[in-house]
Amino acid sequence: MVIKLERIAIIDLGSNTARLLLVDVLENGHFQIVDQLKESPRIGEGMERDGFLKPARIQETIKTLKMFRKLCDVNGIERIIAVATAAVRRAKNQRSFLDEVSATCGIKLRVLTAEEEAIYVYRGVINTMDIPKGLILEIGGGSTKIVYYNRRNLLNYETLPFGAITLTELFAGDGLTLEEHAEKVEEFIVEQLSKIEWLKDVDPEVQMIGVGGSFRNLCRMTKIMKKYPLKTIHNYVVNDQDFNHVYSLLKSLNLDGKKKIKGLSSDRADILPAAFAVISAFKKYMNLDKMVISGSGLRTGIIYNYAVPTTLDKPISDVLTFSLNSLVDFHACDQKHTEQVVNLSVQLFKQLRVLHKFPRQYLKILKVAAYLHESGKSVSFYNYEKHSGYIILNSNVCGISHKDLVMASFVAANTAIEDINPFDWARYRDLVCDEDVDAVRKMGTILRIADCLDRSLSSVVRGINCDILGDSVIMKTEVDGDASLEINSALEIGSDFRKIFKKNLEIL
Repeated sequence: MVIKLERIAIIDLGSNTARLLLVDVLENGHFQIVDQLKESPRIGEGMERDGFLKPARIQETIKTLKMFRKLCDVNGIERIIAVATAAVRRAKNQRSFLDEVSATCGIKLRVLTAEEEAIYVYRGVINTMDIPKGLILEIGGGSTKIVYYNRRNLLNYETLPFGAITLTELFAGDGLTLEEHAEKVEEFIVEQLSKIEWLKDVDPEVQMIGVGGSFRNLCRMTKIMKKYPLKTIHNYVVNDQDFNHVYSLLKSLNLDGKKKIKGLSSDRADILPAAFAVISAFKKYMNLDKMVISGSGLRTGIIYNYAVPTTLDKPISDVLTFSLNSLVDFHACDQKHTEQVVNLSVQLFKQLRVLHKFPRQYLKILKVAAYLHESGKSVSFYNYEKHSGYIILNSNVCGISHKDLVMASFVAANTAIEDINPFDWARYRDLVCDEDVDAVRKMGTILRIADCLDRSLSSVVRGINCDILGDSVIMKTEVDGDASLEINSALEIGSDFRKIFKKNLEIL
């Protein structure tokens, strides 16, 4: 049973957009986002002239925050963590704006320093991605943040006092064509980057990580163009060719044309070219040819700091396992049984390595499938394996590539009743190949045997030792009690084991 400790709200008032997240905080530091709302009041628009938040933008922001407050009240939210970033931080009329928000909306905004903002972005990324060396680029409406970490330790950061809105305004009105405007922005960005000394010492093997709305739009546009089969943004890889194609398209269209591009948010169409110019300049300056998109950033960092206070001192050491345990809790899976199936699956994988010959990294795929193999029962017991596969594909599991996620989904859904549907498999042909079918079948069989060996949910089978003799695999179980139910259940998979591994199965 899932025990919800509380439901909290996170409000992030950026220079371009304002976002509300409603989050259920569960036991063990786990959490789930249960609702969200996004508006674009553009509080930072027009500030470049005199440094003041403009009355029309203030009123639009107040209107937005009142909507946020209403949704919080309807959900019985008692704790609201509300932050404001670059535009409010630089505003000369900051104090009067904060007072008006407090008086009219009952929301107390905390203005983040540039350092706090960069650290939250880092924590949002580092606790949800399994990338040991990262160079994070986050483009907001009024600022651009660069964060460098190595061996999962934060080393350097820089906040540049301009973003998509300010850069668009900075070079507006000069009679420039769209191409010329982009070139001006790129030249300006390169000039700013050259002043950051520590960028010269960044590890050449570092991976570029994109954070923020501009990168999410880039992700959606490239996915639509490629007919990419997954909706998941987190861990999506954009290569140089795809970025350049979208960037060139943006520079060739007027505002109305941009708004017609599928995947591009209409409220971001006018400022996205400037954001992409920043990305282009950064990639060229740092000699990076691809980027990984993170769906987690500042807001996620705030949630982790609240729900998992230990992340204030050090990041989560095993991102994947933490993410999987959170989903196990959310779907009310039997924790003890889940741990036993994971343990037995790992043992079988290692014991049968001489047969399957898979490298160690395949264990990650099997681990995801084993942790969530029964999550589909939260939908329906009947055909739950297929539901589990769907949940794996659509639950935003952290710390795993999209290819491995697809394979884990098929491993969990692979049953004796039906083999892999070739039409289902063909949907993901850009991520998996025909050779991967064999891996899915073998790992699916291993998972089913492990599940059967805890049929009574009593962890009676402590360990497994496999001997491969001629045309047979003899599994010797180490038991703590009567394991006849477990062994009989596992032996029912014998015919499938013979078909997949070309060996007879004996279990003692």
